[in-house]
Order: sequence, then C-alpha cells, then structure tokens
Amino acid sequence: MPDPTILLVDDEKPARYGMRRALSSLGRILEATNGKEALDVAGADKPDLVIMDIAMPEMDGLTALEKLKQSPEPPLVIMVTAHGSEKVAVEAMKKGAYDYVAKPYDVDELRIVARNALEKIALERENRRLAEELKKHEAYGEIIGTTDTMRQVFDRIAKVCQTDVAILIEGESGTGKELVANEIHKRSNRSGKPFVIMNCAALPENLIESEMFGHEKGAFTGATAQRRGKFEVADGGTLFLDEIGDMSVNTQAKVLRVLQEQKFERLGGEKTLQVDVRIISATNKDLATMTKEGLFREDLYYRLKVISIALPPLRERKEDIPVLANRLVEMFSQKHKKGIQGIEPDALRLLRAYPWPGNVRELRNALESAVVLATGNILRKEDLPPEIEKQATGSLAGGLAVDDSLPFREWKKRMVEAAERQYFIRKLEQNKRNISQTARALEMHRQSLQQKLRELGIDVKELQE
Repeated sequence: MPDPTILLVDDEKPARYGMRRALSSLGRILEATNGKEALDVAGADKPDLVIMDIAMPEMDGLTALEKLKQSPEPPLVIMVTAHGSEKVAVEAMKKGAYDYVAKPYDVDELRIVARNALEKIALERENRRLAEELKKHEAYGEIIGTTDTMRQVFDRIAKVCQTDVAILIEGESGTGKELVANEIHKRSNRSGKPFVIMNCAALPENLIESEMFGHEKGAFTGATAQRRGKFEVADGGTLFLDEIGDMSVNTQAKVLRVLQEQKFERLGGEKTLQVDVRIISATNKDLATMTKEGLFREDLYYRLKVISIALPPLRERKEDIPVLANRLVEMFSQKHKKGIQGIEPDALRLLRAYPWPGNVRELRNALESAVVLATGNILRKEDLPPEIEKQATGSLAGGLAVDDSLPFREWKKRMVEAAERQYFIRKLEQNKRNISQTARALEMHRQSLQQKLRELGIDVKELQE
C-alpha cells in the first residue's frame, strides 16, 4: 500500500511547519494556506487525510469542510480549533469532521489523532478490497476462497453438479465438506428435492441401519410405529453420508447393495422399495489406506469415489483467512446486532498466524465469540480467544509450542512449516522485502518464491508495517 497523503491547511506558516515536522513520518505531506486553496489541492492530489485550521481568510475551515465532504471519495478531516472553541469543534463534528485538536496542541496528541485517522482509512480500504474479493466468489454461497486450490474446488463443483455421479469429499474435520455437498445439491437438477444428511459417526451400529433404511412396526423392541429411513426420505434428491469412514463393514455391505440396485427393504419388512438417490459422501479419514487394511470395503470405496473433491485445511490456504474472517464478522455482527465494521490489522495478523487445527469451523466459533464480547465497532486482537494470540505469537516468532495432543507426524509437519516461515521471513528482511532480490538470493524463480510465500501465509505488505 502506498504511503498516505496528508494535506495541512493553515494560513500561518509556522503552524504548518510544526505540523509537518510532527507528521512527516506518517506519509506524504501537502500544504495549503486557506480553505479555497485546500479544495484546489484536494481536487488535484486526492489526499487521504486533511488537517485544517478553522479560522482562515478567503474561505474558513468549516466552509471548506462542507465542500470536501461533498466529493465522491471525501478525505477524513481533522479540524484545528482555538482554545476554548469547543462549540465550534462540535459543529465541525456534526458537519462530518473525523476529530479535532485544540490550540495550543501537544505534538504527541496531534500525532496520535492523525495515526488513528490513518488506521481507520487503511482499515476501510482493506474492507473494500476484501468486499471486492468476495464479489468474485459470491456464486458459491457460503464457500469462500481465493487461492488456486479453492478455485480448483469451485471448478470441480461446477463440472459435477449437473451430473448424478457419486462424489466423495475428503478433508479434515471443519473444512466445510457439508457446505460443498449442499452447494452441489443446490446447483443440481435435484435441487427441488430433499437434501438429507446422515452422520455415520453419530449412531451406534445397532441403530444406523434403522436410521438409513427405516423399519416396520414391531421390527425390534421399541419400534412402536413404522418409520421411513434416510434413503426413502431422500428419494429423488441427494443423500449426504457424512463421516462414511466410521461405518461398520457389515453396514457397508448393505449400503453397497442399495447403490448397485437402488432397492432396499425396511428392517422387519418384506416389501422391496425402489429409490432414486444421488449419493455424496464425506470423510476425514484415509479411505484408500483403510481399504488396504480391510477396514473399508474396496468395492464400496470405488462406488463412492467416482469423483473426488479434496478440501485443503485452513492452514494451507491462509490467504483466504482475511476474506473469510471479514465475511464471518459481518454475518455475526448482524446476527448479534453489534455494528462491528471490520477487523484491525493486528487481529488479522494473529488470525493468519494461528494454525487452526479445527479449520473453518474453529474460525467461525472463535469469531462469533469475539463479536459477542467486543465492545467497540472494530474487532481487535484483545477480543479474540486468548489461546489464539498465545499460539499465533509463537508462530509469528518462528516457533511452535509443544502440543502433545497432536500425532507426531502432524506436530512435525507444523514444526517444519514454522521453521520454513522463519527462514523465508529472515531472507525477505535481509533483502529489504524485495521479492525479485530475495528470489535471486535463494536461487529461486520469482513465481516459485511467491507461491511458497502464499503457502506459508507470509504477506510481504504485513512485514512492511
């Protein structure tokens, strides 16, 4: 992001000089001697922030403020008032001024007010940019992604949604497998029919068959009435078999028969029922390995996996975190009537650095909690759950806290990623954050380095802040 432009407006040269010295480190400085000149400069150079005295010849500050606020993209304006002119300052705020300082002001006070204004400008710009990113992917409903991996997922959905082939969605818990299944159904020619969800891990083996195929009255103790199963309810539509890897081998054989013949009988029944159901299944397990170990039927595996869609974990698509986070904050802000307008950069940095073992589901929960507890109109890092800052801070520093709840391979993978992140950040800093220069130092192609930085969630712009 280019340095912000600050326009200083005062008819007294020493006052402008003092402001320039105080604020030169914050951005590019322009000057004007009165309100009329300020409008001319603002029209030509489009400043981000205007700091303007009220009492000036030719055109006073309040008149210039009103005219500035009428421009298509008005700058933020800080008014400078004489001591004891609080009423005038209040009038300026009513007319759209961002804030005011009273003469004689403290230099540190002026710098703080200006820095706060520039942070607000940067936040609004980032939110607009993220909103534009969202527009590119609104067609996929709640599924959001800007990385190449997610674009491939979107392309896969577009290609398969109008077919009736069986689809297996693979990915860690919380990556959004149910969202993808639902989106495929909504875009299919079955969208007017039921979308039925069956969680294969939620029921014991002695109940799952009744849940899937239904039962007749008296089929077993407690079966006091006939009940339709998930296959029957989903007739004409889509049946989503979630966590299919947790289904027993015995039940797998019965599901295979239904997929082959589209026929089944309710438990305790003799009548054969014919159904027309599309199957979408999902798993967080390695079904290919399970088939080799005899834990999952090979014939069923290939029946379910006519088309596969692999969802990446959130830690492998960290570029999506700002877009996801802003969409979720907007959604939860509306839900809980909080009026939160965005996320501060420090909070976004923590969100990107945190490894998100629970993936998008964990991100949703963390941000809903943060929105509920937030007291301002901007979500700050203090609003986030404390464990995020604790672990993310270690990650930003290049380390990773020992987590003995993780399998060794997963812990090792995260340690390697943290070490790689530290290495590339150090190389970027050594080469003044210049991508081309860093690539030459590493003997890498520029595009390869950019791809690696995206994988590690390293944003060169953030390193410059």
